[in-house]
Amino acid sequence: MIRLLRRSFALLLPAWAVALSAHGQIGGQSAFSSLHLPPTARLAALGGVAVSGFSNDPGMLYGNPALLNADTDGRLALSYGDYLADIRQSTAVYARNTQKMGRWGFGLSYLSYGDFPMYDPAGNPQGEFSVNDYHLSVANAHTLGPITLGGTARLAVAGIAGNHSLALLTDIGGVFKHPKQEFSVGLAVKNLGYQIRPFEGTSREPMPLDVQLGATIKPEHMPLRFTVTAHHLTQFDIVYLDTAQTNRQTLDGQVKSQKKSVGDKIARHFVVGGELLLGKGLNVRVSYNHLRRRELRLDNTSGGAGLAFGVMLKLSKYQFEYTRAYYHVAGASNYLTLARNLDEMFGKKE
Repeated sequence: MIRLLRRSFALLLPAWAVALSAHGQIGGQSAFSSLHLPPTARLAALGGVAVSGFSNDPGMLYGNPALLNADTDGRLALSYGDYLADIRQSTAVYARNTQKMGRWGFGLSYLSYGDFPMYDPAGNPQGEFSVNDYHLSVANAHTLGPITLGGTARLAVAGIAGNHSLALLTDIGGVFKHPKQEFSVGLAVKNLGYQIRPFEGTSREPMPLDVQLGATIKPEHMPLRFTVTAHHLTQFDIVYLDTAQTNRQTLDGQVKSQKKSVGDKIARHFVVGGELLLGKGLNVRVSYNHLRRRELRLDNTSGGAGLAFGVMLKLSKYQFEYTRAYYHVAGASNYLTLARNLDEMFGKKE
């Protein structure tokens, strides 16, 4: 056991060191920020970040490639998410186990920002142009006793009116699962990569690097499962203060100032989620993302920003998942996932 832990730590240490040496980038300071969006209903229901909880959803490889496990083998998951302003995301994920090369996961995600009117310098209409992102991911995971180690290679492509940018990225993760209790701890270094081709006329930009650490526990004899995940661990202060709102004067002549508190700095790193397990065929999920709530609130109200609610329903051999995640007072995003085990459909046996 000690030798296994040392080996796992040695494999994760280089990625951890690289991540700690990098400067944390959030708030539009990096390219391909769409990689922060959760592409599946389950991941969205857990607050957008989750690195520790095993399930039968192959789409959890986007949270941590080490979450590929025996329950995901042979499963195909198709997901669809709609955001504000006609932004749409479609994702397909499939997992397959092999005897000699470990467990593999394949994912393709397409994000469309819609069509926009195009004009020449004189203001004459020139039709429309589209903006979209593609993410092609290949993940591999190996289980060594209570520890699963995984990695993802990803090609990211962004296009704006025929101008394209390419990047190569990787996710590296590990999960420790208690051999007797329903308790697991996960660590993931995500979006570690390089922009091999920037947009024409621009310089290379950093990638949306993120280091996440989380734990999932299901208390014995309770139909509840709790998940806590810390993100952006490479930078302590991720609080953004709007300069237009700092030291501004209100209508009654008072000066309203914004200040950073240590408690708020810490809280913005955490996402908490829970699942109510109502049998094998029905789960209800809820989560809270403090960073999302603080950054996307209005000056006088927050609405439901930061909250997400989801449900999982199994009907026959099909699994349906739905999540409604609140990003802003103006509205929420909806996620749908349909999953099916193809091995059972076609009668294959391992």
